[in-house]
Amino acid sequence: MPQHEQRTDQPDLSNLLEGYAVPKGTADELFDASGTMRPVWHPFLSYLNGLGPARCESRFHRGNQYLRDMGVFFRRYSTQSGEDRDWPLSHVPVLLHDSDWAQIETGLIQRANLLERVVADIYGPQRLVRNGQLPAELLAQNPEWLRPMVGIRPRSGQFLQHLAFELGRNPDGSWFVLGDRTQAPSGAGFALENRRASAHMYSDFFPDTNVHRLAGFFRRFRDALRGMSDGDTLAILTPGPNNDAYFEHVFIARYLGLMLLEGEDLTVHNGQAMVRTVSGLKPVSMLWRRMDAQFADPLELNEASRIGTPGMVSAIRSGSLALSNALGSGVLETRALMAFLPRLSEILLGQPLQLPNIATWWCGDPQARAYVQKNIHKLALAPALATGLPHDSNISAMGPTGISGEAQPDNWDGTLVGQEAVSLSTTPCYENGRLVPRPMVLRVFLARTPTGWAVMPGGYARIGPGGENSALSMQQGGSVADVWVVSDTDVPRDPLVPNRDTYQRVLQGALPSRAADNLFWLGRYVERAESTIRLIRSYHRRISEGEPAHSRRLQHLAAHLDRLGVDLEQDLPDVLRDQISAATHCASKVRDRFSVDAWVALSDLNRTLAGMTKTVRAGDDCARAMSVLLRKLSGFGGLVLENMYRSSGWRFLEFGRALERAITLNDVLQSFTATDAPNGSLDLAIEYGDSISTHQRLFLVDPNRYSVLDLMLLDLSNPRSVLFQIDILCSLVPDLPLNPDHTAWRETLLRQITAVQQFLTGTRPEGIEISDFDDIRQRLFELSTSLSSIYMR
Repeated sequence: MPQHEQRTDQPDLSNLLEGYAVPKGTADELFDASGTMRPVWHPFLSYLNGLGPARCESRFHRGNQYLRDMGVFFRRYSTQSGEDRDWPLSHVPVLLHDSDWAQIETGLIQRANLLERVVADIYGPQRLVRNGQLPAELLAQNPEWLRPMVGIRPRSGQFLQHLAFELGRNPDGSWFVLGDRTQAPSGAGFALENRRASAHMYSDFFPDTNVHRLAGFFRRFRDALRGMSDGDTLAILTPGPNNDAYFEHVFIARYLGLMLLEGEDLTVHNGQAMVRTVSGLKPVSMLWRRMDAQFADPLELNEASRIGTPGMVSAIRSGSLALSNALGSGVLETRALMAFLPRLSEILLGQPLQLPNIATWWCGDPQARAYVQKNIHKLALAPALATGLPHDSNISAMGPTGISGEAQPDNWDGTLVGQEAVSLSTTPCYENGRLVPRPMVLRVFLARTPTGWAVMPGGYARIGPGGENSALSMQQGGSVADVWVVSDTDVPRDPLVPNRDTYQRVLQGALPSRAADNLFWLGRYVERAESTIRLIRSYHRRISEGEPAHSRRLQHLAAHLDRLGVDLEQDLPDVLRDQISAATHCASKVRDRFSVDAWVALSDLNRTLAGMTKTVRAGDDCARAMSVLLRKLSGFGGLVLENMYRSSGWRFLEFGRALERAITLNDVLQSFTATDAPNGSLDLAIEYGDSISTHQRLFLVDPNRYSVLDLMLLDLSNPRSVLFQIDILCSLVPDLPLNPDHTAWRETLLRQITAVQQFLTGTRPEGIEISDFDDIRQRLFELSTSLSSIYMR
């Protein structure tokens, strides 16, 4: 182990640093090139050392629990489908001093200005190609160079508004750029959640530090986006729940008070982008784009895209729509372009590049090609037009051997890019009571504001677990650390809302039709799953009590379940899993509409259901399992319905829940109150309706057909009655959004509900016929169709 210098006025950190060995020729964040601990680390390591191993682990658990409670996750891709995984927080932050950060900040602002000039030329006059300063094939063969965008000047005047850069540190302590992220940079929201987790872990230390805060960065960017809009809808454009960074899209939308839209939410009329809402079409003039450009418009870009908006390019061309970043900006991520940036900085900015690239050669140049062939054993080689080194899914640290890549044969045709192999710098991670160096890459974010580029003071670090071929990608087991930029003096708090003594209520945007549709069906699927659970539980309770499956009552119940698609040969029927899966899918599409607690409850329900799949057995075990699922499902429903703000979204959710409950109650009553239903069927009906104790209090007789119909069909005070649900629907309709084009349709909707309400309020139990249930069901289905026709087209 190399002997590192430690100041004599600092506490003994030998236990914490025992065995801390930095690979030869590698830079480290904790120790400088001379082996001296960087002063910025002393206060934090003294604090960490004072905690001791047990208390450290307790603090780390606190940070992990915060992230779980907040529902922070990333999506890990597989060959089948993605799965949500806990956010892999590395608990020791990366500490950088103000002076170190100032060099990074200055260099990245220069680089951002350079990239803006380059992309403006690429999609404008193309002088760089005409003058031989960029090879034409670098664009012509590049899938990220979008020909339909050539000649279109963004309405804001700039192509780039939000950038990220990957940085590494040289052994001499200087920084260099590993990659430019210009397409739709991800991670800014995750950086903020890392910071919040750090503040929770070190709550007795962090408030007194001079660490620069992050909220001001987001405030400035949000205000800049608002300044580029026409005062109408401002939104984040997301690819949807299947994207690995979808949590971040939801988090940022909620944090900044922006609408979250998918491509299907938008349409283009006469060159104007519009949002489909339940109140009609609403104009949108500014979108923070978080989907790759080629998928944005299937009409002019990638015709196979199913997540874009036909005509988006025409809206941009007309000047009515601005995007951050502009479509086509992903061309700047091309690996080979880095070979030309030093010279382009001299040409376009008149100054050398302050932060150098990782050494890169365009193999189409004969001299560069000869050099690369001669030094092939030292280099990492890849297709010239491949975008992004490093990227979340493909960077790996290989210790002293460098970034992954296999040498190519000698007969190149100029379509490769060579890059110098490097050893990534290391940063301390806490493992088994001590610190160990692990390879890292720094990701830093920039946002354009009216006064110039703002740099997030921190960002985050991606860290590998160590060893050869150590993966920095979270997809492959890497982790993520917060980055603290520390000053010697007090730093301003710079909150999201500058003046805490005043407030301004943000006007709520109209509800997108897609969101209304998903909320409506979320309510229906949750209620449908609850109905299925109650019926399955009733069946298995009787089995556990010794009632034979061939009894007339259980045969009757089994027939009813069969009509619902429930296979009682399966201990945990597939249809129940499908219903909960459908509810989860709908919830994922509108995750920004309800609380974190609600999402955590739904995730817990899915984990419980998955765990039961291989363990549940028929009879008492299944009945108990259904009770557990019922409580968890009710917990989710309660968190959503009780805590959700009473906006249009809540009304559609409640409409779907009440409608589905009315339908399922109506069907159960038709089946179990029929005159030819087996003995004991009425007991099943009131058990299903959770009304056993209520029936006992209200009626001095055992359940009979009339008492059950009175309580569960016609009782306006019973929340488990059909009439109660119809009354809810009647109360919701007047407050549904008014679409000027559909005023008459809404009146039709109200008439349809009122007709059912009047029938039930004017009927006695003795007058209910079997055919009446059919009529009620038909009217309720028509009601669902009408609602969809009015608001969800």
